[in-house]
Amino acid sequence: MRRINRAGVAVAPATVDRLVAYYELLETWNRKINLTAEVESDAAVDRLLVEPLVAAQSLPRHAAAMIDIGSGSGSPAIPMKLSAPAVGLVMVESKTRKAAFLREVVRHLAMGSAVVETGRFEELLSRPDLRGVMDVVTIRAVRLDHRALADLQEFLKPGGQIFLFGGSTIPVRDPIRLPLSLSGATPLVEPLRSKLYRLVKAAEPGGRRAAG
Repeated sequence: MRRINRAGVAVAPATVDRLVAYYELLETWNRKINLTAEVESDAAVDRLLVEPLVAAQSLPRHAAAMIDIGSGSGSPAIPMKLSAPAVGLVMVESKTRKAAFLREVVRHLAMGSAVVETGRFEELLSRPDLRGVMDVVTIRAVRLDHRALADLQEFLKPGGQIFLFGGSTIPVRDPIRLPLSLSGATPLVEPLRSKLYRLVKAAEPGGRRAAG
């Protein structure tokens, strides 16, 4: 875990053990199904573990619920959840075998407040238990347009945030529109030149931006 230490993130020993267990499961399953392109390089460790741990430091203080879109290999969702165990987690993954992997991680690590939904996130917008109740939406590896952002913000409660994992530029094609506004861009891992972009949902339509 030297790369975590190098990033200046303080992680409890028990959390390190669980991160290692997740990483080992990922290595094992990645030999069977294509979860992620690379696991064993330093860059992969930075992307899969270090980035989410740094991002977890930006979670709102009183965050209680988070939904991760296109969870795939479980990063950034699982390392963030392990870093902030009090936050409930919903992982959304449309591919059945990847969803099976995520459920195995949840079972193996006894992540009682984490669930996996198999399907596309658009299919979940009609569910009252998921709509308008999330403090944070996390998403990585896609470039979003206005329609996708408009759908994603429906998961958020007023003042909630979308965490976009990207590079030197924000991964959004269209100008950001209300009720979302850009709160900031936080550097994650310098060698990857990665950043966390936070979009905040207004407290009310046209209202002031919530503090994050």
